[in-house]
Amino acid sequence: MHQVKIIQLAVNDNETRAERFSRVESYLDRIYAEQSQPVMVMLPEIWGTGFFNFDRYDLECEPQQGETYSRLAPWAEKIGCYILAGSIVESEGSDLFNTALLINPSGSLAGSYRKIHLFGYQSKESNMLTAGSDIYVLKTKYGTWGISICYDLRFPELYRKMVDEGVDVIFVVSAWPLARLEQWELFNRVRALENLSYLVSCNCAGDLKSYTFGGNSMVVDPWGEIIARAGEEEELLSAEIDPNRVTEIRVDFPALNDRRVK
Repeated sequence: MHQVKIIQLAVNDNETRAERFSRVESYLDRIYAEQSQPVMVMLPEIWGTGFFNFDRYDLECEPQQGETYSRLAPWAEKIGCYILAGSIVESEGSDLFNTALLINPSGSLAGSYRKIHLFGYQSKESNMLTAGSDIYVLKTKYGTWGISICYDLRFPELYRKMVDEGVDVIFVVSAWPLARLEQWELFNRVRALENLSYLVSCNCAGDLKSYTFGGNSMVVDPWGEIIARAGEEEELLSAEIDPNRVTEIRVDFPALNDRRVK
C-alpha cells in the first residue's frame, strides 16, 4: 500500500501569493513531522496565482524551475516523496501555459505536463494560454502514473492514451467550481472506472473573483468507488492506494482487452 497526501488548499481573494506559499510549507512541515512516508503529496491547479486571477498571469508567470519549483523541491527531498506541485502559469518565450510540475524525491524535476484542454466557458484561460500537446506518463517503482488538469476530465480519449502507456494511477490537479460539483464527482468516478485505474484528484477550496471552488478532492478506486474524500473547506486528505489491486482487477475483469476502437 502506498500513501498519498492531498493538500486541498483554499485560494481566496483576501490573501497574497506569499501567504499561500507559507501555508503550503506549513502543511509540508506537518507531513514531514508525521513521518508517514507518503509516496506523493499533491497541490491543486494554479494555487499560487489563483486560477481566476487572469489579470495576474503575466505578472506572476514563471519558468518551470522558477519560484514554485525552487520552494517545493527541498521539501520533496526532505520528506523523501514525489510532490505534484499543482500547476503554474508557465512562461516560455512569448507563450504562457498551464503546467503541472512533478518533483521527484531527490528534489529534481521529474517532468511536466502542459494542460491540453483549455477552458473557455466564463474563463479567459483559452484566450490567454497556449494548449499543450503531449500526455505525461511516468513509470515509478510505485506504479505508472499519468497527470492531467481539471477540464481534461471531460475528454476520455486523453485517459485512454494514458492507459495505452500502462498507467495505473491517474493524478488530477484542479480548480473546479462548486457550481458543477456533481459533474466533478461523476467525472472522477467514471474516469477511474472506465480505465480500471486509481484516480487521485486535488481541487481548490475557497472563494475567488465571485467563484467558489468545489473542494471535494478524492481518491477513487478502479471500481469507481470513492475511498477518501475531502469536504468543501481547506484540508489535508490522506489515503492509501494499492497498484497491485489494479492488476488484479484488470486480470479478473479484462474489459480493457475487449476494446475494438482505438
